[in-house]
Formats: sequence, C-alpha cells, structure tokens
Amino acid sequence: MDNAAEDMLRECGDFGPYQFVMLAAFSVINAFASVHYFSQTIILFVPEHWCYHNDLVNKTIDEVRHIYSNYTDPHCTPYRTDGLNYNFFGVNNTNGETCDKWIYEFDHGYRSMSSELNWVCGSAWKSTIGQSMFFVGSVVGTTIFGTMADLIGRLPVLIFANVMALIGNGITVFSTNVPIFSISRFISGLAVDSNFLMMYILVLEYLRPSMRTFGLNLCIGIFYCLGSVVTPWIAVYLASWKFYIIYTSLPIAIVPFFYFILPESAQWLISKNDIEGAIVCFRRVARFNGRTIDNDTIEAFRTHYQNQAAKNPQTARGPRFFDLFKTPRLRRNTLILFFKSMVITLCYDAMSRNVEGLGVSPFVMFSLSASAIFPACLVLLALQDRIGRKAMASSSLLLSGIFTSASGIIIVYSGVTSPDLLVALSVVGRFGVTVAYNSAAQYATELVPTCVRGRGIAIVHVTGYAFTFFSAYILYLSHFFLPLPSLVLGVMSLMGAALCLLLPETLNRTLPTTLEDGERFGEGEKFYHFACFDRDGLTESTTVLHSVKNEDIQTINGQMNGQAYEHEAHQNGYQHG
Repeated sequence: MDNAAEDMLRECGDFGPYQFVMLAAFSVINAFASVHYFSQTIILFVPEHWCYHNDLVNKTIDEVRHIYSNYTDPHCTPYRTDGLNYNFFGVNNTNGETCDKWIYEFDHGYRSMSSELNWVCGSAWKSTIGQSMFFVGSVVGTTIFGTMADLIGRLPVLIFANVMALIGNGITVFSTNVPIFSISRFISGLAVDSNFLMMYILVLEYLRPSMRTFGLNLCIGIFYCLGSVVTPWIAVYLASWKFYIIYTSLPIAIVPFFYFILPESAQWLISKNDIEGAIVCFRRVARFNGRTIDNDTIEAFRTHYQNQAAKNPQTARGPRFFDLFKTPRLRRNTLILFFKSMVITLCYDAMSRNVEGLGVSPFVMFSLSASAIFPACLVLLALQDRIGRKAMASSSLLLSGIFTSASGIIIVYSGVTSPDLLVALSVVGRFGVTVAYNSAAQYATELVPTCVRGRGIAIVHVTGYAFTFFSAYILYLSHFFLPLPSLVLGVMSLMGAALCLLLPETLNRTLPTTLEDGERFGEGEKFYHFACFDRDGLTESTTVLHSVKNEDIQTINGQMNGQAYEHEAHQNGYQHG
C-alpha cells in the first residue's frame, strides 16, 4: 500500500476487532490447508506387507514376518512350499512368480488406499503417478489462480480454490484406477497454495504493518502445525482412507461463506481504479471496529487516486520479468532464487512425507515431524531480524542437510538402527527445512526489485512447486536403496546452503526499486559477510526507513498531494522498525 491507503486503514482501525476476525479466518484456512496438503500422504501410507499364500492363513503376523525374514525382498517375494523358498547365494528361487494378493499389518488398524487397491511392490508406481499429478495440479493452479486473482479479485479466488479442493477430494473417494485417481488428485492439487495465499494477502493488507510478521507467522505456527499434527490421528480414528477424505473435506464447505464476512482486497480494487469499491471496503472495516471516517478524509483519499490515475495512464511498457536476466549480477541472483525455491520446496515436501521405513509408526513419525513447524516459526520470529536473511537461509539449510544426510548414513552403516536416533535426526532435518521454507518468501520478496516484484515472486514460487513433482520419485528411490531419499535430500539442502552465501544481505538495507538498483544491490559484499557482524547499530538505510515511517504518520491528517509514493517499509511489514 502507498501512503493514502495506509492512512485510510489507520482511520478505519488497523488492529481492531475486524483484524481479529480476519486472523481467526486465516487460522481456519491454515488448518484446512495443512490437512489438504498432507492428505496426499495419509491416504497412501503403505503398511507392512507380505505375499499371501494359503499356508499362511492361520499364521500370526510375527510368524509371517519370521518366515519371510530369510528373503532378500520379504515384502514382494512369493512364498514357496517346495523347499526352495529361502535365499541361497543372495537369490530367491521364485521361477518368475509374482504376487497378486498380500497379507497386511494395518498400523493402528488404518486401511489406506495403497492397501485397499494393492498398490504395492510392482504396482507401487501407481500411487507415485497420482502423487505427481497432485503437484502438477498445484503448479497449474498457482499459475491460473494467480492470474485470476489479478482479474477478478482475491476473495473469489480464495473461495474457488477451496471449492476445487472439495471437488477433487470428492472424486478421489470413488477412484479405483490410475486414470481416475490421477485426474482427481490433479483437481485437488489445483487448490494447493492458492487456498492459503489469497487469505494471507487479504490479512496482510488489512493488518497494521508492525503486527504483520508477528500475527501472520503466529497463526501459521499454531494452526498449520496443529492441523499437521492432528491429521494422521483423524485417519487412525476413522480407520479408513475414504472416511478420512470425506471427514476432512466437508469442513471446507464453510469457506464460501467467507464472502459475507471478509472484504475484498482494497489494494486490488485501487489497482483496478475502483476507488469507490475500496472506500466501501474501508467503511465496512471502520464500522466493525466502531470507528467513523469523516467526509474530508474520504474525499482526500478519492482525490489522491484520481490524480494518480491522471498522472500515470500506464501507456508505456514497464519492466518485464525477463528483464531480470539482462544484467549479470541480477541474473545470478534470480537464478539462485530459482534454485533455492526448488530445493526448499522439494525438500520440505519430501521430508514431510518421508515418514516410513524409519522403524517407527508412520503416524507417530508424521506427528513428531510436523511438531517442528511451531518452534520453527518461533525461531524465525526471534532470529530473522537479528542475524539477517542470508544467515538464516544458509544456516537452516545447512542444519537440514547435515541431519538429513546423517540419518541416511546411519541407515547404511549402523546395521541394527536405532529408531529413536533416526526419528530425532529426521525431526531436526524437518525443523531446519521448515525454517528455510518459511523465511524464503520474505528473502525473495526483498531481493526482487519493486518494479517486477509481483511477477517475479509468483514465478519463483511456481518454479519451486513445479519441482515437488519429483518428490514422489525421490521417495520411491527407497525401493532400490532405503537411505537414498535421505542422502539425495541432504545433498540438495547442502547445495542450497552454499548458494545462499552468494546472495546479498537485505536486512537494514535500502531495498532495490528499479532493475538498475537490483543490479547494484549488494555490490562488493563478500560471501562470508553476515548482517550479525555489523556492530554499528542502525545503518543509514534503516534510518531512512524510519524517517519514511514518521512521514507516513504526519500524513494522517489528510496531507495527500496526489503523488504516488511507494516505499519498502510498507512492502516488508516494517521488519526493521
């Protein structure tokens, strides 16, 4: 927002009852979004399994496990009754036989889609295809809904995205083959990100700048974490993947009623020259907060944007996204942001779903892993403005890479593994990548110049989501070598940590506005320099930001002269003040 919009928001109340209603709605969306995102993992949990044989019908699970313990591949090798059923010289004598039926040990009694449709062993690729289509849908959905948000508004897209989640999950319930399952997961995947991001933007634009980081991250930390921790136990309680999908999808039906509660984005209405619509939204907020806006303030607001529209008819071509690649330093930074987004999003998704094969119930593992979300948000709030963006991004990826790789190495060399140790390493790895994931958006937002920031961040974000397509295949590598997913993810995190060192620091810096600013930004800064090494207190750029903020306060009394006035303090939620 520029000065006029910020001033109007102050007049309406920028941290009153209406903002608490919006934060409550945002909390609900966080819970829904987390359950929706991780439902892909929950419905496809693969229980421990062995090939079925009539001779094993009356055997206990422990007896079946013991019988198959001599097989090289105990889960997928047919049982033999002719005395050749054991492993000699590392080879199972099966005469080319394959399984068509399995004995399952249902963890906590939960029956997943994988076990119901026997998508295990040679058919395990079927669930992998469906998972991949979920993330193909997320890329398509983010692109389409992002465009729609600029055309029809944030609120309709928020509602439409959640309706797509409801429809996609509904079709999933009736899936019995790969084509239907893939289509249903694609539709469901369309909602990913957009079902959360639109609400994030709405709250951001109606919340006091100094409270944005705290309010938004606290809601994410508590309710996204809560939804993630609880979701596997909902599945356990219902004992069926179909009931789980139905039970967790139906509450999404309340989201369309947000249309009658929440205002449209005033900033979007202003960008469409719908000044009267923005005034209606501000009046609605003021009324709920028990405030009144005098006619002089409204008229000054209206005149400001009418003058702005007259002075900036937007006939000339402005900078475009691909201009980021025309100069060497800006091109390097942009490519690093792409790679960082790919690594963080891919590792976050794969680590979130890599909860099997660690010697502990995947339900327990999933909850323990998800519990890292809340402390990760607290660490981000405590350190982001102290040690700087570069140090936070690099150290969190370094931590994640070390502990994730360590879990894979232990699986390789320890013989009899310690489940407790593997779980601890996995949780710490998840903690590190969660910190990196949550801090990535702000770091990228500050690095991309203002003139192409909206398009730039959207494309960086979509690129990251595009690479989650490969997360299911990385996890599938465990079928060939159990620790391989952990090793691959660990190495990628370490590469991301190294490349983050090449990015310039943004804390307490005057952020780039033009492409020329972006090319010069951080010039001469060494890769080993971190903001926490600065001992001179506030830098000159920080003082400028504070002076801008003070000027904003002085304009509350209607001193709006019709000039466009965009400044980075508002763009970044007064991170430095």
